Amino acid sequence: MESPSEIPVKPIGRVRNQIKEKMRHGWSQIESVLDIYPALSDSLDGLEDFSHIIVLFWMHKNVGPIPTKVHPQGRDDLPLTGIFATRAPHRPNSIGMTIVKFLERDGNSLRVMGLDAIDGSPILDIKPHLPKDDIPEAHHPDWVSKLDHS
Repeated sequence: MESPSEIPVKPIGRVRNQIKEKMRHGWSQIESVLDIYPALSDSLDGLEDFSHIIVLFWMHKNVGPIPTKVHPQGRDDLPLTGIFATRAPHRPNSIGMTIVKFLERDGNSLRVMGLDAIDGSPILDIKPHLPKDDIPEAHHPDWVSKLDHS
């Protein structure tokens, strides 16, 4: 099966917050506004009924070579790991994904807490967080317990 060499993706809005440069930690306390384009206003109806949403965004300031392996969070005390087994921001496609606390909707603007995207990041999609997204029997390598999750 041949895959397409290009996939058309269009932003649905932009992130607005006070963060101008990438940060390593502290995202859990960052409040952001997702400014969704007016043409998609009706697409937001019903989202207010969810406490958390999944935001997919483009990490538009990622530049430079993409490593195939990294130490998670840049920590040499953690194992050198394939990029797809980490949440490292430098990836073959600069797509970010975060589950955020949904605070409120004001027209086409969604106020959220915990989005690890900088000001101006294009928003690619929004999905509601559903109970099936939690997987109690999931397992992880030992080094994951050593990560800073803030």
